[in-house]
Amino acid sequence: MKQNNLKQLQQKSLELLQTLDEFCKKHNKKIFVIGGGLIGAVRHGGFIPWDDDLDVFMLREDYEWLCENFNSLIGIDNLYFEKTTKEHYTRLQIGAVVDENTTFIKERQKDLKDVHHGIRIDIIPLDNCPKSKFKRKTQILWALLYSMFIVGEPHSSKGKFLEIISKILLAFFPTAKSRYKVWRLAEKRMSRFKKGEKLTELCSWYQYMKNEYDTKWFSEVVYLDFENAKIPAPIGYDEYLKMAFGDYMTPPPENEQIPKHDAVKIDVNRSYKGYFGENND
Repeated sequence: MKQNNLKQLQQKSLELLQTLDEFCKKHNKKIFVIGGGLIGAVRHGGFIPWDDDLDVFMLREDYEWLCENFNSLIGIDNLYFEKTTKEHYTRLQIGAVVDENTTFIKERQKDLKDVHHGIRIDIIPLDNCPKSKFKRKTQILWALLYSMFIVGEPHSSKGKFLEIISKILLAFFPTAKSRYKVWRLAEKRMSRFKKGEKLTELCSWYQYMKNEYDTKWFSEVVYLDFENAKIPAPIGYDEYLKMAFGDYMTPPPENEQIPKHDAVKIDVNRSYKGYFGENND
């Protein structure tokens, strides 16, 4: 991606984040910028120069509220909350707020014409960890089932054995309706713990499912300088970043300093609807 285009994408993402943050503050909900966006705030005072998106955490209760209420309450025609449901498939296990006036078509979604393919803020729920080690392992197993059945793809990064088992399980539930029943059950089971001293991100890669974050780190929002604005961060952002990314203040090798998302089409000035559906060109 050309540097000028990347800057435009970054600015549009920041504007979308600010709108989401204002909406959440209005309704007494918290969001926390995480991952590369948070590293950028601390290390660069803005975007990591080669980064191309912003992601946030929400506590499970706030996340579920957002899923139910964003589209009816936001009052801005071009903004839309999207996630996989019984009737709608996105090939993703998390929700997102999407700018309908823009285009960001991901490689893994390019064949899904019903998906809202705009620039987006991905939203990942944080769940409580059970104190019991057995229940914690069971929670992760439910999370693995959830991710497999909601996406509809076998696990391929944890070895051949798990991949084969995944394919067998998916074969037993070949229809969207049957898979919906499994992933909804798994989602309820993995997120059923209401109190705890630790939080975890279950709608994520396995390496992050194993992380256990102190609830105090996400008890309050602090605002960090970011480009021409301020962004919401967890009060324990340093501890979170060290657990999730290690020595996050040291940039990666130059050959790894590239955008991480495999977008096949990006347009900050034109809606994806011009590339899909009835207006497909």
